[in-house]
Amino acid sequence: MSKLTRSESEMLRIEMDRKKHKMLSERANRLDEQGFPLDPYVWGPLVWLGLPFLFVGLFLLLWCLLFKWFAKYFPVTLHKTAELDPSRRYLFGYHPHGIFGLGAVNAFAADGCGFSKLFPGITSHLLTLHSNFHIPFYRDFLMAVGCASVSRKSCLNILNAKPGNSITIVVGGAQESLAAHAGYMGLTLKARLGFVKVALRTGYVANTDDRADLVPVIGFCENDMFDQADNKRDTWLYGVQQQMKRMLGFTTPIFIGRGFMHPYYGWMPYRVPIHVVGALWDEYKDKYAPYRIGEMRLLH
Repeated sequence: MSKLTRSESEMLRIEMDRKKHKMLSERANRLDEQGFPLDPYVWGPLVWLGLPFLFVGLFLLLWCLLFKWFAKYFPVTLHKTAELDPSRRYLFGYHPHGIFGLGAVNAFAADGCGFSKLFPGITSHLLTLHSNFHIPFYRDFLMAVGCASVSRKSCLNILNAKPGNSITIVVGGAQESLAAHAGYMGLTLKARLGFVKVALRTGYVANTDDRADLVPVIGFCENDMFDQADNKRDTWLYGVQQQMKRMLGFTTPIFIGRGFMHPYYGWMPYRVPIHVVGALWDEYKDKYAPYRIGEMRLLH
């Protein structure tokens, strides 16, 4: 086979371009006649790309329904004590942590208690340890129900994103979970001022005076869901749990609940009514805090 000359190759390329242009023109005319959605070359890839989003949407809908049923198991009730302005930003500080913080999960994570209806225009984000997002599948579950990292950067990014955003921090954390005994509410507060600093600095980061409003929240009977082993400060178990917390950043309470098919021993939480109640922070205290030496440590 003889090789094509340069001029013949150029003519062949021009002819192929002409045929390609003609084919595209005919296809465009066909689209105009039959309408955009009828061309499988167009809607086929779009449907393929849209299937994951459809799956995620159905997945989220299923999770929302499951959390509504889960909230009715105890039941968990979210009580509204004040109107929240959708143009403001809010930081909910939840106590107590309990074993798993299930009251906070139901009230603020997956809308199991009707948060969106009680506070329209307020978007809730429950925050958890950053290390939890390194666990396969558990990370996807947390993101599916709207959870985010509790790091300071994450807190400020969410609050400064837009008005109406809110974050919920279970302030006591792992340390408070060790005090989760039935009939007792031990809170960890003295060394937990970081969430207050985040609320105060929100306006400074956004170059506005729109600081986040603090909303203290109590989940009554949160600690009654499980029975925890005796771990007073002078016991060996408490020492092991503290060492584990220092090494890994979290600790594991030794607990027991009810069974799945019977009310005796198991890992299911007891059916105890949980009442989640919150109230806006006193603005008078915030207004005059800079003139009080005791509160100035929050800013540094």
